[in-house]
Amino acid sequence: MTTTPRHDPFASVKIIEFRNLLMGRFLFIMGLRMLGTLVGWWVYELTKDPFAIGLIGLSEVIPALSFALYAGHVIDLSEKRRLLLKGMTFYLLCAVVLLVLSTGFTSSYLTNHQLAYCIYFVIFCTGIIRAFTGPVFHTLLAAIVPRPILTNATTWNQGTWLTASVSGHALGGFLIAGIGNTGTLAVIVALVVISFFYMVLLKPKPPLNEAGEKKTWKSITEGLRFVMRTKEVLGALSLDLFAVLFGGAVAMLPAFATDILHVGSQGFGLLNAATDMGAIVSVIMLTLFPLRKKQGRTLMYAVAGFGICIIVFALSEWFWLSFAVLLLGGILDGFSVVIRGTILQMKTPDHMRGRVMSVNSMFINSSNELGQFESGVAARMLGLVPSVVFGGCMTLFIVILTWIKAPSLRKMEY
Repeated sequence: MTTTPRHDPFASVKIIEFRNLLMGRFLFIMGLRMLGTLVGWWVYELTKDPFAIGLIGLSEVIPALSFALYAGHVIDLSEKRRLLLKGMTFYLLCAVVLLVLSTGFTSSYLTNHQLAYCIYFVIFCTGIIRAFTGPVFHTLLAAIVPRPILTNATTWNQGTWLTASVSGHALGGFLIAGIGNTGTLAVIVALVVISFFYMVLLKPKPPLNEAGEKKTWKSITEGLRFVMRTKEVLGALSLDLFAVLFGGAVAMLPAFATDILHVGSQGFGLLNAATDMGAIVSVIMLTLFPLRKKQGRTLMYAVAGFGICIIVFALSEWFWLSFAVLLLGGILDGFSVVIRGTILQMKTPDHMRGRVMSVNSMFINSSNELGQFESGVAARMLGLVPSVVFGGCMTLFIVILTWIKAPSLRKMEY
């Protein structure tokens, strides 16, 4: 009599190298999330304009999208550990520049708007770096973990990212209130340095020969063609792109915290962390009790629920209700992130992971940073609250459209 193998939720974290990758990524992402939190608060503090927050996203997404396809080609041709370490070094330099800009010495020579322009330029530089470093993490994951436990590793990887996000968001808000912008940036620099040393512990990951046999342009476009031809991957990425593009209420949190909920930087930190806290709950659930069927249908339900949460948040004038719906939205978003990430990892051939993950980063960068810009433009045109209500309604519309137009995604199981 045969028995079904027992699911081991800790199968992938028993691999030492994978644990080093998780720890290094945790510290690195926590630092970047703290930086994102600080920059949004800092720019709004300097300009008092929600549109200025949107320009932060535009400053990063333009270079990130412009270099994404070429970055995928470079990743597949490169030793991935060395490429990641180079990217982290450049991120560190950008954080140091922002640290200098935040000092009283610099502010005595520059006006508030001049400081904002300098911040936009640094964020533009991080967008270039992000085009290369973001996909490398995902290619390292598949190079370290055996395929039979790749689904488990993907869930842990997403959980690490989300835990780092909530830690970075919340800690960023508290540190801004406690030690100011300069002190917070000093902490960010320290986190990136420690993360760098964890990544040094990884083994070199040389390229696969097949990637180097193709001409540059053919190699660059191969990943894009793969995504376009794989309907489940294209559907999942498109759903995420448009849902987050229109449902990016988090980008406007500095304005909500200051002008509507009146909770200051500490309340801002909690609101910023709420979505990620909820996502952590969902990742824990999926690690212990992974979805066995109807993953595509669950993905669509989760995104629709996220849209409803955004609408309720926009209409709320009570801090704890706002926090609660963002928390619930995070739980639903966590389900969609894990399902989408697993679809991508399971469907992508090893020799073209860099290029496919770079296409994925184009969608992610588009949804997050363009969503931040869209939120700023909509807030300027419609007003703060109506713009977020509009975004939630558009998210629901996108889910309905995807349900009708992408039946293969709706029916997908893995």
